[in-house]
Amino acid sequence: MIKITPILCRAGTMDNYAYLLTDEKTGVSAVLDPSETAPVVAECAAQNICPTYIFNTHHHFDHVEGNRELKEKYNARVVVGEGDVNIIPGADIGLADGQTFDLGDSRAQVIRADGHAAGHILWYFPDDKALFTGDVLFNLAIGGLFEGTPAQMWESLQKIKDLPDDTLFYPGHEYAVYGLGGLRGEAGQKYARKVLSRRERGLPAAPFSLGEEKLCNPYLACRDFSEFCQIINS
Repeated sequence: MIKITPILCRAGTMDNYAYLLTDEKTGVSAVLDPSETAPVVAECAAQNICPTYIFNTHHHFDHVEGNRELKEKYNARVVVGEGDVNIIPGADIGLADGQTFDLGDSRAQVIRADGHAAGHILWYFPDDKALFTGDVLFNLAIGGLFEGTPAQMWESLQKIKDLPDDTLFYPGHEYAVYGLGGLRGEAGQKYARKVLSRRERGLPAAPFSLGEEKLCNPYLACRDFSEFCQIINS
């Protein structure tokens, strides 16, 4: 099992989340998507952790800018999708779609998820029912199609929809409040109350279960590709 600690980076501007992941049995740790160095170092110090790995979901600067400093400080190895090996700073290991990687006794599966960025990957821990979506899936939204097509994003979202409903997902940014106005019905109101309650206490809106997200996120609720295209073009 992994302990998951969200770390807010670029607070008040891009509101990124890095995540400190620690295998509870072995103590082996990784930092996922270190947007900046200082908040990550502070959290590692607070938990007396020296991360062995840095995991990245994609190559955009606001997800990798802490790589080099953290790699040098902790002598960590940087693990990325195979398409990003020659792009992401400090990359050591490239993983293909469907390949697994062990964090101590916890096993992650890599899921290729193009659309937002070429070579984007998701980190999925099936035994922990935890999914790290980077900039593919946010609370009530998806990432912009900066380097991909609607068809690629649609395919990536179908991969996410195929995962168990009780999987908890952890996005790369704190954007949940921006989608609350579009929520409808009992499920939507319950979702909104949960977001507002967490944010009022200074907590991340995430995680939500994929089951909740499938009900309330308009992009996941689309019945077919045509409907999806209508939403992203509206």
